[in-house]
Order: sequence, then structure tokens, then C-alpha cells
Amino acid sequence: MNKKILVTGGLGYIGSHTMVDLIKKGFDVVCVDNLSRGDKRLLKGVEQIVQKKVKHYTIDLCDEAALKQLFKKEKAFGGIIHFAAYKSVNESVREPLLYYHNNLKSLVNLLDVTVSYNVPYFIFSSSCSVYGDLHHMPVREETPLGVIASPYARTKRIGEEIIDDLSKQHQTKFISLRYFNPVGAHPSAHIGELLKGKPENLIPAITQFASGKLPSFYIHGTDYPTRDGTCIRDYIHVCDIAIAHRKALQYLMRTKPVKQHQIINLGSGTGTSVLEAIRAFERVASQKLHYTVGARRAGDVVQIYADNTLAKKILNWEPQYSLDAMMRTAWKWQQKLNQGS
Repeated sequence: MNKKILVTGGLGYIGSHTMVDLIKKGFDVVCVDNLSRGDKRLLKGVEQIVQKKVKHYTIDLCDEAALKQLFKKEKAFGGIIHFAAYKSVNESVREPLLYYHNNLKSLVNLLDVTVSYNVPYFIFSSSCSVYGDLHHMPVREETPLGVIASPYARTKRIGEEIIDDLSKQHQTKFISLRYFNPVGAHPSAHIGELLKGKPENLIPAITQFASGKLPSFYIHGTDYPTRDGTCIRDYIHVCDIAIAHRKALQYLMRTKPVKQHQIINLGSGTGTSVLEAIRAFERVASQKLHYTVGARRAGDVVQIYADNTLAKKILNWEPQYSLDAMMRTAWKWQQKLNQGS
């Protein structure tokens, strides 16, 4: 069995954590990241955790010639885990062509060499955003897809469709992992989420506000039809997501999947409200968050959380990190960033 795995976008948030898990489980990892959104500090952090050097190529997957040269040099890969993509919902709304060009061209180029070099297994980083605005919870893989809310989400949905078409014509086995809200950081605090600009998501906004990096913190609406009036999301620790990617790869390697392209949700299976997330942070950080209540934010869905039965059944995967542990590792990472390390 060829255990050499190509991880694209390996110097991003989820990619870096997945490389750590793969290496610790005996895989030989080759990282590709063009550093437009990734960061070499995460490569250093990964190497600190695994205590070995990681091979990295600074290549843009949209550069077809450079990608082919990489495959020619490295020859056979036992599998590919594809994270490399732009992921800001707001930016995608402002610059849709940037997202269609980057996220889809890079995927098509990568699939082209996957076919040319007969790479047997391919894990695609998808997103719960492909479901759109839904009203029935929890969300299952067979749930009919709703109206897409952003060009980013549309690139993920189109990406799944491209893979689905290819899987019917080629022997490569595919899994698309639709994950919900990744949060937290590695317990060592050597790697975590490195944000460029103001945070768009709840947990980094909480930790940055609590540490004095943000001057204010708003709850966008407390009049939603939920148990406490605030939006509900499904938060899942980034290390649990990393483990799921490795288990997806091992599942393809060890079994003969019924489907050429399997779609699987990754979520905690329970919804957490904004206020519940704030209380969890206050518990682990032992400090009060003096937030401001604001109006609803355009585009926010009332609630979304996963049915993770399929991931448990197929991948033998179960989330290990509690909400408090998510907050604890996120806060530890933020404190390290504040120290400039």
C-alpha cells in the first residue's frame, strides 16, 4: 500500500491539523500550498508537533504546468486530500469570479493529474454550506439541497458535481466531507487558525474580543425562533475533522466502497446557540464577555446542525472534543498569538 499522501492547502487551518494526524499515523505527507492564504508558520508548527521535516511545495494548483511537474517529480501518490480553496463567504460575494476561477480551476487541474497518474483515492474538502437555507433539522446527506447563499458555497457544490461526473468514468474512489463549523486549535497550541483581517466567524471573534484585539463584539439578533433567541450552529473541533479525513482515506484503502463517490457529513450532531457558545467560553476563560446585542445580519440562517450517523457508521468516527474543550484550545491559541509566537 502506497502511504504517500498529497495534501493540498496543507498550510491552512484544517490542512495543517490533518497533516499532523496523518504523519502521526504513519503516512508520508507531501504538502502543496501557494501561501496566498496559507502560512509557513503553520509548517513550522506542524514540524514541532511531529518532530520531523515535512516536504512542502509552494505551487499554485491553477498553474497546470507546475502541478504536472510536481507529479512527474513525485511520481505515485497513494491518495490526495484536497483542501486548497478560498473560503471567505463575504469575499466570495464581493468577488465571485475570483472564487470560481481559483476554487474550480484548481480542482479541475488536480483531477486531471489524478486521472493521468491513476491516483486511487481522493478526499474532497466540502462544506455544509452546499445545503443552503434549510428548515428541517438535523441535516442528512440525502436532504434536498436548498438555495445557495454565496459563490463560495456554489464552488463547493459544483466541485462535488464535477467529482460525481468523473467518478462514473474513472476508477478513483472519492469521498466528499461536508463539515459544519470547524473551531479550536491543536492542544499544543503550535498550530491553529491564522486569520487575515477581521474574523467572520463566532469563535475567533470571541477570543479576539476577549484578548483585546477587537474593540467590540456583537450578537447579531436575539429574536430568532430558537431556545434562547440566537442562531444555532454545529461546532466541531478541528482535530476531530482532521481525524475524519484520515479515517476517510483509510476506509477507501481498506474496503471496497459501494459508491465511487461517497458524501459524508462531519458535525457534532448537536446545535449550539451563540449564547451557549459565549457561556462555554466564559467558563473556560474565567472572564465575562461584555457583548453588545445588534440587529440580525443579512444571510444568517436560523439554525443548522448535522446528522452524523453516516460518519459514525462508515468511518467509525466519533467527535472527541466537547464544546468546552473547543473553547479551551481556541483560547490557548489566541493567547499564544497575542504573545507573538
